[in-house]
Amino acid sequence: MTRTVLPFAALALMMLWGCVSAPPAPATPKKPASYTLHGVTIEDPYLWLETGGDPAVKAWTEAQERAARAALDGLPQRAWLKGRFAKLWRYDDTKPPVPVLKGGRTFFWTKKAAEEHWVYWTREREGAEAVMLIDPNAWGPHDTLDLTEESPDGAFVAFGRAQKGDENPVIRVMETATGRILPDTVRGWRQGGVSWLHDNSGFYYACQPLKGEVPGGEENYWYSVWFHKLGTPASGDVKVFGDDKVKEYWHAAGVTEDGEHVVFYKGIYYKNDLYIARVGSAEPPKPLVSGMEARYSADIAEGRLFILTDRDAPMGKLWTAPLEDPRRENWRELIPETQDRLEGFQLVGGRIYAHYLHDAHTRIRIFDLDGRFLRDLPLPGIGSAWVSGYYSKPEVRVGFSSFTTPPHTYRYDFASDALTLLHRSPIPVETAGNTVEQAWVRSRDGTRIPMFLIHRQGTARDGTPPVLLTGYGGFDVSMTPYFSSIYAVWLEAGGMVAIPNLRGGGEYGKAWHEAGMLDRKQNVFDDFIAAAEWLIAEGYTSPERLAIAGGSNGGLLVGAALVQRPDLFRAVSCAVPLLDMLRYHKFGYANVWAEEYGSADDPSALGWLRAYSPYHNVREGVRYPAVLFTGSADDARTDPLHARKMAARLQAADPEGGPFLLLVRGASGHGGGTTITARIEQEADEWAFLMDLLGMDAPPK
Repeated sequence: MTRTVLPFAALALMMLWGCVSAPPAPATPKKPASYTLHGVTIEDPYLWLETGGDPAVKAWTEAQERAARAALDGLPQRAWLKGRFAKLWRYDDTKPPVPVLKGGRTFFWTKKAAEEHWVYWTREREGAEAVMLIDPNAWGPHDTLDLTEESPDGAFVAFGRAQKGDENPVIRVMETATGRILPDTVRGWRQGGVSWLHDNSGFYYACQPLKGEVPGGEENYWYSVWFHKLGTPASGDVKVFGDDKVKEYWHAAGVTEDGEHVVFYKGIYYKNDLYIARVGSAEPPKPLVSGMEARYSADIAEGRLFILTDRDAPMGKLWTAPLEDPRRENWRELIPETQDRLEGFQLVGGRIYAHYLHDAHTRIRIFDLDGRFLRDLPLPGIGSAWVSGYYSKPEVRVGFSSFTTPPHTYRYDFASDALTLLHRSPIPVETAGNTVEQAWVRSRDGTRIPMFLIHRQGTARDGTPPVLLTGYGGFDVSMTPYFSSIYAVWLEAGGMVAIPNLRGGGEYGKAWHEAGMLDRKQNVFDDFIAAAEWLIAEGYTSPERLAIAGGSNGGLLVGAALVQRPDLFRAVSCAVPLLDMLRYHKFGYANVWAEEYGSADDPSALGWLRAYSPYHNVREGVRYPAVLFTGSADDARTDPLHARKMAARLQAADPEGGPFLLLVRGASGHGGGTTITARIEQEADEWAFLMDLLGMDAPPK
């Protein structure tokens, strides 16, 4: 039940522990506007804030930024954070070279402390002189290298250059031996998904259509696969795989390691079909599975197909089928379903490396091609791990990271069952005093929710520690242990981090995800709220010392939590969010997310969307926690209109509370700024805001 006022003691603690001092929010005109959905009239006085290019909206946004800058720039925590982030993110590093499939050429990346971007290099063979291929630091201030895909022998590299984080790379081709950029270009926009033929004659790629090629506004959809023949103009590229009826489907193509086949994917998030074709065949791709009923992935080795699916197996199962006749009746179960989620597999060094999630952390099990279990791969600890390599080559590489371990890369030797360190991240951070535990929380309906707790050893449980609670809970995304230098800095300042594995994620398979989508989305918010209540009840923190943070779907999460239980939190960081759930699908390519949320165009979905839509559930007279909303002007996924409208609504509903600050950042995409300098500034804003409101001082030097 929501309380509209806070206890006197809580208010007193807030005044003692700090409160971001902000000037009055700029006045926001309410302009009468409404629209009707299935006979229901929706009043929306801030509808005008949706049009980001309108001069009045630009002026209002700039006024909001001035107010936010006045509140944030003078915070002493911000200056300390900028220094810490600069030290942790600016260091010299060289990643281990990655070999290509055919030949001895390798490619690798380097970064100098003073550089904003990683630099891309190659060696013709082991021991040869390193040659720099692409240095994005020499490009424009907001240009990024968003894609590199080497041909199987490394003779050519397709690379994509994007701007301002807009996720719209423009593909060009470089001849590796000379560094010459070929005149080749490809068609469409949001180009990506490159996969080379093994004879270097060309490559498959995916793109969206240009304006004028489809009805107005639909250029954000119809993502299809094309083929580009090297040495020919983009006008000659041929569309080889797509859909003529459903604009939301995404398509991709991958040439298999044998170079003889292409596997085509048609899907929408966690449901897809598979098609297969022989390289060079004039026949169209043949369906392997169709009907959009489940998730599938496939690979080929030794004349056999290996197919992972969650069809009739919510935790995942691996099948095999003969390549010459892969009809469904010829499939044979290879690795059965278990209690742990089988989330992926790789064919490397002649064996199957199966990736499992066990209570939200990685286990890798090794099988032979007949499905016989050989052994578990030894990992350095509880964390997230991944395997890479080629089926036809013996080298197996293993990546590993955890909440207390920066990313490391190892070589795994099957004969000795041992890992050899290839690369240790040189991030200059001390984590020896940090500890991780996993707790279990009961949600509103009794479901047990796991939660990682990261804190310094000896942290008190007297209700005073400042705690950051964050999560995601959507799109089958699993929140597994990973290293974050931001979390490390938060712990240095005396804080603690709590990360619950909410329904809607993929930690426990298909059923776990489906329990947090569509009309069951409220389960996700209930899980998150239950985690906050547990942290308070167990003495880890108190409402005055509890902050929540989330971005994208996680921005929706914290937006829903702050309007449903404002009494639980002191401060909120809500980044690149979705908040108006009745209109989200009308902007960019967001209609593809109707598969996860539902769409207000559907009468059956309107009720549940309106029930939890954060923007539509702000109430007059309620005291809300302070919020920093951040959006990105070049965000390809979530339009900053959500942040603008929600900030205006909270400022009007609770004029004496907050503050409710808004920053819409230029030259930034869904992931924020495109340079280290920009990221330092942006992250310092968000974390200084939370630190100050929770009474966290910058540690002494």
